[in-house]
Amino acid sequence: MSAQLEMLRLQNHAKRDKSLRNELLAVRGTKDEYKSFCAVAAKHGYDIPLGELADMGAEFCDTMLRSQNGGGSYTFGDWYDFLGMFYDAIE
Repeated sequence: MSAQLEMLRLQNHAKRDKSLRNELLAVRGTKDEYKSFCAVAAKHGYDIPLGELADMGAEFCDTMLRSQNGGGSYTFGDWYDFLGMFYDAIE
């Protein structure tokens, strides 16, 4: 299963489970945020590799820009912060 799909499954689970949501939100802003996030996800049965999590925002933006005729000429700024968008979605 792809890491993006695992993130979506985790997001849906966190929206229904207050304890999981609080556990995920607690790692926001910590020193090793991405590593801690992956550890919490793994603890709950979600396979989200650290390298893939770190690359998700750039990959998402690159795909969006390629989908435009001729390619996009601008970047999406905050869209590179995929983990930040995840936190916003579960709050």
